[in-house]
Amino acid sequence: MPTRPVCKFGTHQEIPLLYPLTLKLGLIVADKPYTVLVLCTGNSCRSQMAEVLLNHDLVGQVRALSAGTRPQPKVADGAIAALKEAGLNTDGLHPKDIDAVMNEAIDLVVTVCDNAREACPVFPKPIPAIHLPFHDPHGEPLESFITVRDDIRARLVAAVRNKLSLQPAA
Repeated sequence: MPTRPVCKFGTHQEIPLLYPLTLKLGLIVADKPYTVLVLCTGNSCRSQMAEVLLNHDLVGQVRALSAGTRPQPKVADGAIAALKEAGLNTDGLHPKDIDAVMNEAIDLVVTVCDNAREACPVFPKPIPAIHLPFHDPHGEPLESFITVRDDIRARLVAAVRNKLSLQPAA
């Protein structure tokens, strides 16, 4: 059974966490989806796109949430357009403050910008974490949002799959 390294933010000691696994159809899958929190500063672009992409590409294995350390009033129009251009659902997307998700049972924290990494809160228990920064396309044309969306899909989805020892989709 894979172990997962633990978030070293704050003063927590590193201890492995183990989750029960079930054998189904010849693949090892988690009994429940892992909850992944994607943090960014404004929670209006990169973290929102990452939330949608993780929920789509790792459906049934991951439940992604996103939040910001200083959330903006709305999700960037370019982020919405880039997601819709890929045929992805954007219903219900809105920026959330980190406090809105602090009571969730989070299995992995992903910071997608350096500011969020610096301001990552100390969670009540040690949580595995990865930092994978992406370009901020705010104020740029739609093509920049599409490029960032595709970069998130290529690098972040693979990094989360690897960190949580998930099987590729069949």
